[in-house]
Amino acid sequence: MSYPSPFDPFDVVVIGGGPGGYVAAIRAVQLGLKTALIEGRGSLGGTCLNVGCIPSKALLHASERVAQAHHSFADWGIRLGKISVDLAQMMTKKDEVVEGLTSGIELLLAKNKVTYIQGWATLAGEGLVSVAGLDGKSSTVSARNIVIATGSQVTPLPGVEIDEKRILSSTGALSLEKVPNHLVIIGAGVIGLELGSVWQRLGARVTVVEFLNRICPGMDNEIARQFRRTLEGQGLTFRLGQRVVEAKTSGQKVKVTIEPSKGLADGAEAETLTADNLLVAIGRRPFTQALGLETVGIETDKRGTIPVDGGFLTSAPGIFAIGDVIDGPMLAHKAEKEGVAVAEIIAGKSASIDYGTVPGIVYTAPEVANIGFAEQDLKEAGVAYKVGKFPFKANSRARAMGETDGMVKVLAHKETGRILGAHILGKDAGTLIHEVGAIMEFGGSYDDLIHVIHGHPTLNEAVKEAAMAIDKRAIHV
Repeated sequence: MSYPSPFDPFDVVVIGGGPGGYVAAIRAVQLGLKTALIEGRGSLGGTCLNVGCIPSKALLHASERVAQAHHSFADWGIRLGKISVDLAQMMTKKDEVVEGLTSGIELLLAKNKVTYIQGWATLAGEGLVSVAGLDGKSSTVSARNIVIATGSQVTPLPGVEIDEKRILSSTGALSLEKVPNHLVIIGAGVIGLELGSVWQRLGARVTVVEFLNRICPGMDNEIARQFRRTLEGQGLTFRLGQRVVEAKTSGQKVKVTIEPSKGLADGAEAETLTADNLLVAIGRRPFTQALGLETVGIETDKRGTIPVDGGFLTSAPGIFAIGDVIDGPMLAHKAEKEGVAVAEIIAGKSASIDYGTVPGIVYTAPEVANIGFAEQDLKEAGVAYKVGKFPFKANSRARAMGETDGMVKVLAHKETGRILGAHILGKDAGTLIHEVGAIMEFGGSYDDLIHVIHGHPTLNEAVKEAAMAIDKRAIHV
């Protein structure tokens, strides 16, 4: 690899080739800025594409097909012989999906004339970035503007040492060579529930241990309760209000010691769960170590988060940060939006993001999606609101598909009618939520949603009827 001269500065150097970084680099070039992107992983796409959202969705898709073959095909007159799973082939297909997308991003960088530098970057001073190349060579790159987009890493849990063999992070849980008989998961958030669903469908007994007395913190309470019942009906077991004290490998097993989150009562003893594998899924933290932030005077909080202003500028002149390294939900689509915005700001244009319309999605079956405020948030804030609900069992398309689990819930301001939030548990919830998001982005009301003519029969009609239910106008309930 030939390295650019430090005496020929780039307009923009992006550190990190994940969803925020590569999008920022491409948008910067589109705006006429000479741009380089530095990535040390050896493949583009970040955690999301390599060991996160993309491979997990591939396995969710495959495992859902397995579950349907076992449980619902016969209802439609589809008769199969004995069903078997070739896990190695499933993993190969998953890897092919990932490799195709990572190579596609590299082609996009080349097409847009982004200089792609493979190596680990360190801030070396004002406008300077040192690169330890993956080819063993070192260089220094100069830039008028630097964008930090290095993403996040797994949050460790004291007393639990991840070895990616028996005790796993999400990375290891995406590459198991055989289906565990018993999988214990620490954390009932998005990652834990998605991967728990994958392995439960493939035949594992899955136990989810959660510190809180609920699943999916931050999710609308009503939706979360119904979601939990759905997952329990599929076979997942929840141990809520429990904390993991320690986990130790013992031969081919893992011994997981748990106790109530509030501590043991007098005379009570901790409980030990025995599993084939343990998945630690308690969240992620910013990946900001060894970046040389101290060299340029940037301080982080105790989690490693980089403070920025409304234009993504850090405390150091000319250095910006986006994505998982700054405050906000650690979501690829949020990082992508910030990538576009920071490039436009650097180019002298105005850009802003409405974080109130960032959707959150759990890709289980059924899916869960949310946007805006949860009902409990509005109650706590003292906001006057109205609510409408519509069950999928009353939607004709859902019934025709045999996908009647769940509901749509729309929250609107009591006086203005402006949509404040929406929550969907059901088939294709992650797609349906964007209809509400588009209206919210423009400050629209639930009447605006109702006035859109919805095709029939579609799942989207459930969204419309939930809005109609706010004023008791729903037709099909």
